[in-house]
Amino acid sequence: MSIGEIFGLKQKPLQVFAFFGPSGTGKSFRAKLVAQKYHIKAIIDDGLLIYEDNILAGHSAKLEDSYMGAVRVALFDDKKHRDSVALAIQQKQLKKILLLGTSEKMVNKIAMRLQLPLPEKYIRIEDIATPQQIEEARISRQIEGKHVIPVRAYEVKEDGKYSRIFVTKVKVRLSKKKFFRHFFKNEEKKNQLEVNAKLFEKSVVRPAFSVTARKNISQAHLASLAAGAIAVFNSTIRLKSLNIKADKTGYRFFVTIDVPFGEPLTELSKNLKAYVTSSIEKKTGILLEDISIIVDHVLVSAPKTA
Repeated sequence: MSIGEIFGLKQKPLQVFAFFGPSGTGKSFRAKLVAQKYHIKAIIDDGLLIYEDNILAGHSAKLEDSYMGAVRVALFDDKKHRDSVALAIQQKQLKKILLLGTSEKMVNKIAMRLQLPLPEKYIRIEDIATPQQIEEARISRQIEGKHVIPVRAYEVKEDGKYSRIFVTKVKVRLSKKKFFRHFFKNEEKKNQLEVNAKLFEKSVVRPAFSVTARKNISQAHLASLAAGAIAVFNSTIRLKSLNIKADKTGYRFFVTIDVPFGEPLTELSKNLKAYVTSSIEKKTGILLEDISIIVDHVLVSAPKTA
């Protein structure tokens, strides 16, 4: 029994923070800056539970041979994987944790799969990085295929699993000056903040999967999967049109259908949307931002002739 339990004190619930932005915009590189600002020691990034620069549990999506496999690892699709990380979080009795993801939807899904509360604060990459810095990160990802893991190099370089993807290490000095300097009027104290800035080491890796793998998942393939899911859900539904829009946050589907007479339209649309979303996400590992279901006509069966 803990001291808190003896004296009837309840442990404060775990505080969850989310840091998200499109792939390749520098989230892992700047994760420590966010963690330092909010006094967070634990980070969930690409399938790993990282605590104070060390890998505490999980395994990295960077080890996967395919893009879809990497996404599944990052989303903790495997029960054994997510259970081991969830157990480590409980045993460590963390007070705060930072979840990294490509969208708000993704970090929410990670939180639920790891049995965590939904984030109480969402931070976007645009909140802490300039457009120029984000563009530089994109270029590095697209041209060189380099990714960052926010852990010390020896954790990656000396590990047999990760050594094959290790490229180099970088050291970044993160100063509290940006956030706290204006509170001090004394110039000497202001300068001392800069001197005492913490030096963090990060590992740079080149994942096993190709950086262009996502481009190979064509919209035609996604449309085919959606059409197949609709047919499985209800073979009497007539698919009239299906358009896909890709933006920075993900894919959006616009589906127009005709439905048989007598179907409850609101319930049918809701259930169809959930089924198609689940089907595509399971088969591709891609998170869909939204599916809009538009019912164009209600089909009335022709009267039977004698």
